Amino acid sequence: MSMVHKRIIVTGLVQGVGFRYFAVMQARKLGVAGWVCNRRDGSVEADVQGSRESVEDFVLAMRQGPRWAEVEQVKITDMAVDNGMPSSFSVHAD
Repeated sequence: MSMVHKRIIVTGLVQGVGFRYFAVMQARKLGVAGWVCNRRDGSVEADVQGSRESVEDFVLAMRQGPRWAEVEQVKITDMAVDNGMPSSFSVHAD
């Protein structure tokens, strides 16, 4: 299985709408590892690693967001696979 690692920054109305909880639920459903956090500029950042297909599905979910979110832009950066990344997905403190 080919592993990929991506950094995702989502802008728009993405804080205060359950976006981080949504990201955690999607990550657990898809079996990807990483973290999500709110950023001071009002965006949400996620760092995700897993199979290419699962990460692509996660990115698609981030483009949609939870019901009350209004996603304006999703910036994706390819990262080097991190062999030391924990296998879980969590929320980082703001």
